[in-house]
Amino acid sequence: MHEIWTNMFVLGVPIAEKILRPIIVYIFLIIGLRLSGKRELAQLNPFDLIVLLTLSNTVQNAIIGNDNSVTGGIIGAASLLAVNYLVVRFLYDHRKIEQIVEGSPDVLIENGKVHEHKLKRELITKQELAAAARKQGFDSLSEVHQCVLEPGGTLSFTARKPAAEDIRHQELLKKFDALSEELARLRKLQPPATA
Repeated sequence: MHEIWTNMFVLGVPIAEKILRPIIVYIFLIIGLRLSGKRELAQLNPFDLIVLLTLSNTVQNAIIGNDNSVTGGIIGAASLLAVNYLVVRFLYDHRKIEQIVEGSPDVLIENGKVHEHKLKRELITKQELAAAARKQGFDSLSEVHQCVLEPGGTLSFTARKPAAEDIRHQELLKKFDALSEELARLRKLQPPATA
């Protein structure tokens, strides 16, 4: 029974190493994901999801080292949470550095016009963009006024607002339809003409 408790709670590596490993991997992942672009965070297709899942599995051993103890796992997780809290807190107070670390939003569609060069830079196809728009309730990209790829990888869509003359046209069509229905109803009520 003593061996079970020893394997669970006695560290296989020094505490300083348990703290430094997750911090080094955390910094590497921030830099790596920043350099790979917002596309990875947006998870636009199954390949992006696979990359993120395998990435987490790949760095697991780098974080835990030769230690599978519960204590080591708790120290590693606590180190990751602490460094993340400190980074987020620091970036909250330093907006300029936050923009460098996280990047800035990219407008992919503006006034209904798709910016092909920005899609190419972010490695997003028009089909992937259209699929993301459909997930948010748009039938096609022609219904989108603006699409912004946020620093965190989220795609934000804004609907096109119809022009004033389009609204007026729709109102006139509705009134015309109502008049047509009323005229048809009146024709049915009118007795047939006799000769």
